Amino acid sequence: MGSGKGINEREEKMSIIYGDRVRLRAVERDDLKFFYDWVNDPDVADGIALYLPQSQQDEERWFEEHSNRDQHLKPFSIDMREDTRWKLIGNCIVFKIDWVASWGELGIMIGDKTCWGKGYGTEVMNLLLRHCFVTLNLNRVQLRVFSRNARARRTYEKVGFIEEGSLRQAGYKQGKYDDVIVMGILRSEWQSKEE
Repeated sequence: MGSGKGINEREEKMSIIYGDRVRLRAVERDDLKFFYDWVNDPDVADGIALYLPQSQQDEERWFEEHSNRDQHLKPFSIDMREDTRWKLIGNCIVFKIDWVASWGELGIMIGDKTCWGKGYGTEVMNLLLRHCFVTLNLNRVQLRVFSRNARARRTYEKVGFIEEGSLRQAGYKQGKYDDVIVMGILRSEWQSKEE
């Protein structure tokens, strides 16, 4: 995986959000083949809102639709540092931004299952929160997560999200209804945690 370019060469050419082990960058068409594999993997799909198989054409349509959006609403690809190269491991997005009430919603997918349980999701969420509160000047960030997704909920709690409510049986996967938990964090809460 990856482009075959060294870290320094790529860093000079792209405007990217960097963490210690991961970076968030613009989605490129070459990423779609990985997204296609991930969203059609039952383990990965179980934690995201998609519930039907996706075609390569669906991924192309998604890419075109998001490429034409306002800069603030474009998704990011998630790369992890691997020796002197970067490896694509997922994607994330800030969406449903309400500029008047100053809030937005987050979505994340760590599609590469070899990266699960290694703290990459936590680092990505911290980068996204900094992006939301510092770059976009939002006051509140929220997300939704299936109640059965304990691993994701622990990650969100670790970075400061608070469970705010439950949408009873608002999710449906594999023949079963599931509650959807709404979690949120305010800029003031994030700033306290950062200090």
